[in-house]
Amino acid sequence: MPQRNLVSWTALISGFSQNLEFMESVVTFREMVIAGENPNEFAFSSVVKACAALELVKMGEQVHCLALKSGLSDELFVGSNLADMYSKCGLMGEACLVFEEMPWKDEVSWTAMIDGYSKNGDFEEALLAFRKMMSEGNALIDMYSKIGDMESATSVFGTDFGSRDVVSFTSLIDGFVEVEEVEKAVIFFVEMQRHSILPNEFTFSSLIKACANQAALEQGIQLHALAIKYNVAENPFVYSSLVDMYGKCGLFDHSVQVFEEICMPIDIAWNSLLGVFAQHGLGRDAMNIFDRMTKAKVKPNAITFGKILTGCSHAGLVEEGLRYFYSMEKTYGVTPGPAHYSCVIDLLGRAGRLKEAEEFISSMPFEPNAFGWCSFLAACRTHNDIERGKFAAEELLKIEPENSGAHVLLSNIYAKGHQWDGVKRVRRLMKDGNVKKVPGYSWVDVDNKTHVFGADDWSHPRKEDIDKKLDSLLDEILKAGYIPCTDSISLEVEDSVKVKLLHRHSERIAIAFALISMPSGKPIIIKKNIRVCLDCHSAIKFISKVTDRKIIVRDNSRFHHFVDGSCSCGDYW
Repeated sequence: MPQRNLVSWTALISGFSQNLEFMESVVTFREMVIAGENPNEFAFSSVVKACAALELVKMGEQVHCLALKSGLSDELFVGSNLADMYSKCGLMGEACLVFEEMPWKDEVSWTAMIDGYSKNGDFEEALLAFRKMMSEGNALIDMYSKIGDMESATSVFGTDFGSRDVVSFTSLIDGFVEVEEVEKAVIFFVEMQRHSILPNEFTFSSLIKACANQAALEQGIQLHALAIKYNVAENPFVYSSLVDMYGKCGLFDHSVQVFEEICMPIDIAWNSLLGVFAQHGLGRDAMNIFDRMTKAKVKPNAITFGKILTGCSHAGLVEEGLRYFYSMEKTYGVTPGPAHYSCVIDLLGRAGRLKEAEEFISSMPFEPNAFGWCSFLAACRTHNDIERGKFAAEELLKIEPENSGAHVLLSNIYAKGHQWDGVKRVRRLMKDGNVKKVPGYSWVDVDNKTHVFGADDWSHPRKEDIDKKLDSLLDEILKAGYIPCTDSISLEVEDSVKVKLLHRHSERIAIAFALISMPSGKPIIIKKNIRVCLDCHSAIKFISKVTDRKIIVRDNSRFHHFVDGSCSCGDYW
């Protein structure tokens, strides 16, 4: 080659080293340095490996000095090979110094040290190094998992699952749960059991939390059974997760049953139960739980008040909610945060007290967060206040310019008032800003399989049967007195077209499928990723009446229990 660069020199040095031509690797490295080329970490690690194999400690020390000057001595590969070289040459003191100076250590560098101690007859230090490796490896996995860097966490975890313990497995599982990669969390849970590593209370609480968030009832029940088997079901973190899981899966009674079986529930369990009552719109019951909690000498915290305020908001208990809010700091020493102020905005807005909500916003010690403005905007839509709605949408878009919900809500406000020019303006804004509307999806579990349906785009092996059922349901509920609420469709089209569009909303498709697939006595539990619309709420009440079925719908904010033509929310949500 007429010209040699860093890549070609490094390739040759690495090639000699990998093919056990160690002396050639050392000679080529010297030639590279003489030629004036600055080695990189790969060249350094290859030549150090060669020095270790030849036990050329003096040459290795010179390479070490050069690596120090280059600022590469503590790089992972270079440091690992230097520690390995010194240990193989019997210089454990130098090996330890190199090892301790390394900012990052992987299994290779740890193994080099353990191997060095063992070969030099220092077995106690080898065991201590192994224990430290396990401890620091777990800390790294935990750190990466907590910041959501699951690629790095998995890399540190490695592929030798048998060498890992319950702490490292649980850190990884919890990390995957937090980034909503539940399938990967389950894979590692299965691997954990395959390698006879017993899960602990934190393993179960993480996985049960995942089931709660995805409303995966069958998997949640299986985990409950396993928690009992491993004797951790009575742990505070586990039973609190179970209370939350059953509530979020629609089985409210199961949540209460799990809670009542707890001997001395701690604040986490009380908060979980409060959250269940709040999500199911049972504000009065939430208030009773709050009273029981304080009588049991369990101090309410910021989370407690977030739950109780949400419960009051969903149940229309405005004065009660305000009393809880103003008692937070005065009575319980809990400073209200942005989430609590947003709950009060929601509380007043749902009740139609928009002027009070506006005054409350003006009196706040800080600007409302996105949830606060979104709640105010939704209230403006419900109560047909276009001017306040425009103001709320503008403020929300300042915080979250790509929030499609703000555009959709504002568009619905204009559509409800038949202001089609306003609807067109909002759509133009969305198009110009490349803002996409979040598509609505609903899903239902039938025969241990989750079936997902979208309003605009869905396919299913039983599509023809579902369409027939949807058509027959529409005929039945119209005869029973259902009047379509076409104002929620922000399109300037005939009402008959709007009715057809409404009746193909995802939750109705899921209900139709469940009706033709599930036994008649079994409640139908539907999950939806966005808020159920006013018309679907009305239609599902009629569907529950004409089919004589209990239908439970969980949208992105709460549960609706439809029975015999009525909803548990009392049409207040």
